[in-house]
Amino acid sequence: MKASNILFVLLLVLVMSCDSKAVFDEYKSVSTAWNKEDIVSFKIDVPDSIKPYNVFVNVRNTNAYKFSNLYLIVEMNFPHGKTLTDTLEYEMTQKNGEWLGEGLTAVKNNKLWYKEGVIFNENGTYTVSIKHAMRNNGEVNGVVNLEGITDVGFRIEKTE
Repeated sequence: MKASNILFVLLLVLVMSCDSKAVFDEYKSVSTAWNKEDIVSFKIDVPDSIKPYNVFVNVRNTNAYKFSNLYLIVEMNFPHGKTLTDTLEYEMTQKNGEWLGEGLTAVKNNKLWYKEGVIFNENGTYTVSIKHAMRNNGEVNGVVNLEGITDVGFRIEKTE
């Protein structure tokens, strides 16, 4: 193995091991366009039902994304049947059109706040479902295939 490959692998391991806050961090691909009927779901078993957590929706976008904001509908289903649904709006660009997400390539990573200090007080599996709710200005019907979003993720972090 070349020295440059070994260095790359060591750097990758170092970067990934520095993320000690993450309790859950998963992405799912939405192909070339995110269809408005496609729901991205995550099944989560939270390890502690007493500690508070910060919760995020993660989105990766490319320059093919035509909007400066993003509307999402996030539904959290609790283990014992309760459902919490939120309609969220996130800014994706600065006023000058520059992407807010991070990344050196054409793909930008966006870590979007969902909830702060959440206590998952029910034991069992939570299901989080995310779908987009984008519309073009002046149109009633939503955008059927949202281009420029490549992946949707969900992340839970320790608060300390």
